[in-house]
This record gives sequence, structure tokens and C-alpha cells, in this order.
Amino acid sequence: MSAGCVRWMLSRTVRAVCGGSPGYSTAACRLSICSERSNAIASSWRWSPFSTAVDDTEQTPAPKKKKQDPRTHGTINTVGRKIPERQIQVISDTGENLGTMHRADVIRIMDEQGLKLVLLSEHKDPPVYRLMSGKQIHEEQLKLREKHKAKAAPVQVKELTFSSGIAAHDLSTKLKQVESWLEKKHHVRITLRSGRGAPAVDLDTNLEQIVQQMEVMVGFVSKPKAIRDGRAAMCILRPPSAKELSQKEKNKTADLQTAKSSLKAAESTTSPVGNMDTTEGSIQQ
Repeated sequence: MSAGCVRWMLSRTVRAVCGGSPGYSTAACRLSICSERSNAIASSWRWSPFSTAVDDTEQTPAPKKKKQDPRTHGTINTVGRKIPERQIQVISDTGENLGTMHRADVIRIMDEQGLKLVLLSEHKDPPVYRLMSGKQIHEEQLKLREKHKAKAAPVQVKELTFSSGIAAHDLSTKLKQVESWLEKKHHVRITLRSGRGAPAVDLDTNLEQIVQQMEVMVGFVSKPKAIRDGRAAMCILRPPSAKELSQKEKNKTADLQTAKSSLKAAESTTSPVGNMDTTEGSIQQ
């Protein structure tokens, strides 16, 4: 078979497969086949596990960050004149509740009185704001700073051990050391052990009596108790709390009032006797 016959049979076969006019059927068929192959390759590449492309349908919008309450931070933030809400609840600089106000009225008060606006609670409806002066904001920031310092600073525990046969002078020196530690807001662990040859009895009671000799008020993290099978006693002291100090002041005031009332009662009972003696003496004269 000649080359011309082979060429004619191939052209007829291509025309039968692709269809269309003989002028451009071969090119169109090639173009369609190439485009189908490219689309198939592109789709397979898009869904390939090694592909770095991200489908737009799978993208989710990033969640919006919620505004946090400024009281959770160590500083107080003012909102300035850009108040996001139209109606807000306002607390005055003296602590008075001014009720719900329009932000334009709040800005007018800020300009007239030279105050600043601080967010107190954004979760209420309407949100609660407070008008504060620069001095008030500075004082609140100092309080928050000291509060955070107190929380961040770890409590140090000092230790002190002595025997039950300690001399009075040495015991006084050690108790003064304990008082100085308590003034620095430290905790103190005191251990009382039995002396050489001394019976190990009632060491917890002895330790409690020693603590009562201190000139300052103390609180207990752990009250005196016997340890080491009764051969020692231990307690942990701490500085007194504000509640304990106030209770001590109340007790002191109550004791003074009781003493005054008993003194007045004693004076009232003794004064008539003195008057009767004077009267009897004048009658005898």
C-alpha cells in the first residue's frame, strides 16, 4: 500500500471521529482533546493531597474577638469621645447612678466637668460606664497595680526551731525575729522539740503558750500540734487578716465599755455609804 493511500484513510478516519467540515475539523478536535486533558489535570491537581491551594468553599471567616472587660487588666482604659453605643447607663464620679443617657449628653457632661469615661460592664443592656476624673483614674490604677503585685509575689515561709529548755532571753530574741518576719508579710513555721533529758509531754500546749507571749497579733495557717510521735510540736503563723484586726478592735472597745460600766457601778455603790458616814458624824457633833 502506497503512502498516499495510508494518508487518505487516516484523514477519513479523523473526519468520521471529529465530524464537521474538512477544513478545520482536525484542529478543533485537537483543541477540544487538549482542553479536556488540561481540565482533568487541573481538577486532579486541585484535589491532590499534595496541593497547597485552598478551596474557597471551605474557608470560614475568622471569629471576631470579643471586647474584654477593662477591669480584668491591670490598668483602667478610657473610651474617650468615641462611644460605640447610642444609649448607655452612666455612673457619676461621686458614685451616683445617673440612669440611661444618650452618648451626646454624656459627651456634653464630660466637656463641661472635665471628666473621662470608663467602661465598667459591657455585658449589661445598656452597658455601664462611669465618669471619672484623672485623679480617680490614677488612684484606681495604683490600687490595681498593688493588688496584682500582692497576687504575683509568692509567700515566703521562714522556719525557726528551738528546744523546750531554751533560756528566757534567747526565747525573747527568737520571738522578736518572728515578729519582724510577720511584719514583712512572711509566714513562719515554728518547731518546738523536747530538750535533752526532758519529757516530751504537752509540747503543743507549751508552743501555744509561747505564741501567746508575742506582742503582736498573729493568725494561724496551722495551729500547734504534736509531730514526730509527740517528740516535737509545730505550728505555722501568718500575719493577721483585716477581718481579724477589726474583730480585735471591736473586742477591745467592748472590753473598755465593760470596764467603764463596772467602774461606774462600783462608784455608785460606794457613794451612798460615804454620805451616810458623813451624816452620822454631823449628828453626833
